[in-house]
Amino acid sequence: MKTVLVTGGAGFIGSHACKALAAAGVRPVAFDNLYRGHRDAVKFGPFVGGDICDAAALDHAFRTYAPDAVMHFAALAYVGESVREPATYYRNNVVGTWTLIEAMLRAGCRKFVLSSSCATYGHAIEVPIRETHPQAPINPYGFTKLAGERMLADLAATGALDFIALRYFNASGCDPDGDIGERHDPETHVIPLILQAAADPARTFSIFGTDYDTPDGTCIRDYVHVCDLASAHVLAFDRVLSTSGAAVFNLSYGKGASVRELVSTAERVTGQSIAVREEPRRPGDPAVLVGDPTRAHSLLGWTPQYPDIETHVAHAWAFNRKR
Repeated sequence: MKTVLVTGGAGFIGSHACKALAAAGVRPVAFDNLYRGHRDAVKFGPFVGGDICDAAALDHAFRTYAPDAVMHFAALAYVGESVREPATYYRNNVVGTWTLIEAMLRAGCRKFVLSSSCATYGHAIEVPIRETHPQAPINPYGFTKLAGERMLADLAATGALDFIALRYFNASGCDPDGDIGERHDPETHVIPLILQAAADPARTFSIFGTDYDTPDGTCIRDYVHVCDLASAHVLAFDRVLSTSGAAVFNLSYGKGASVRELVSTAERVTGQSIAVREEPRRPGDPAVLVGDPTRAHSLLGWTPQYPDIETHVAHAWAFNRKR
């Protein structure tokens, strides 16, 4: 049985990837400091408590489990927080990633799948965004993700390792079986926040920016179901084991939804009226982020199962109601 060290394996996307790996006959070892992950989300393989900035903890995990590859999700990922606390983001996302790479190479592991982001593109020059689009981040979070890609690309050019970077757009939805779901603290993702307002009439949902150059004035994003992201990571694992060098893929649907459209969708799914408050734009938010998934379809063989945004909202609503 193949083994993967999944950093951030107790987090939202990492835990879904662990479930998909286990279903594919691969042993996922979740390595997580539980700062924003959840121990009860680790259900599909061993758990190792540790921080990616702790070289000794990483060395212990590599010695104990001898993974065939690393799947790296352990990043801080709040754009607004990265603007307020850039040093924290550079330490965790850049120094931590480099510490992980060094531990991996010490252990003789050469295969790496990186959880990257559309935030590396910055403002879209063309829509949908292709992998060849210039990378010009507009916030520290995006810069840290780009730094991770750059480190891996430079090492891959020397033959030291092989990697695949998956630049995904906005993760959403939840496991349709209800085993795991989205639980951030603090919660900043748009669909859970909308659903909190649907569940509690005392809450309001804030729309940040209503004057963007979009049809309804609100930001447009390409929302990708977390289970579709997880399946792509399994495909990337298979590919990186059998190929050498570097490869980059967008994980997106090629279509977007605005914030106002999400509110309307949530009202249909929940049957609740949602109170909305309009607020100024947040720093670091581009108007439109929609990706071109052609390469992932053709080279990874990725076929998303949940492209309909209403399904994302319904799965998230069911998980929240279950809790």
